[in-house]
Amino acid sequence: MRVLFMCTANSCRSILSEAMFNHLAPEGFEAVSSGSFPKGQVLPRSLTTLQHAGISTDGLSSKGNDAFEGCPPDIVITVCNKAAGETCPVYFGPALKSHWGLEDPSDVVGDEASVDAAFRTTLARIEARCQAFFALPFDHFDREQLKLELDRIGTL
Repeated sequence: MRVLFMCTANSCRSILSEAMFNHLAPEGFEAVSSGSFPKGQVLPRSLTTLQHAGISTDGLSSKGNDAFEGCPPDIVITVCNKAAGETCPVYFGPALKSHWGLEDPSDVVGDEASVDAAFRTTLARIEARCQAFFALPFDHFDREQLKLELDRIGTL
C-alpha cells in the first residue's frame, strides 16, 4: 500500500510524515510525499529533527504532485489545512483521501529550545498517528470503513 503525504511546500510536515511512516512501516507499506507548490528543498530543521530521532533522511526531497503521475498512491493524506482544501490531481484517481492536520512547527517563533520542542512535538504526533494507522485491521475494512478510520486518526 502506497500512502502519499501532501502539504503545500513539501518541506516540513509532509516530509516528517513520510520519514516517520517509512521508519515504522511493515513490509508492503510505503510512504511518499509531495507538495502542491513545492519549496524545492527540505527545511534543514526537518532533517535534523529526524536525524536526532534516529530516522533515516535518505532520499527525502521536496517535489510536486506530478512526481507521482505514473504511479498514483492508494491513499492521499493532507497534513496542512491549505492542502486539504485543494483538489487532488485527477491522476490520483480513486485514491482514498483523508486529512491529518498538523500545526506548522516552522511557524514557531522563539528561542532554539522552543522551535526544537515544536518540531519534536509534531514528530511525536505523527508517530502516534502512524502507529494507529498500522494497528488498523485492513483485511476487515471496506473502503468506507477505512475512510472513517483514517479520518478518526487525523483527530489524534
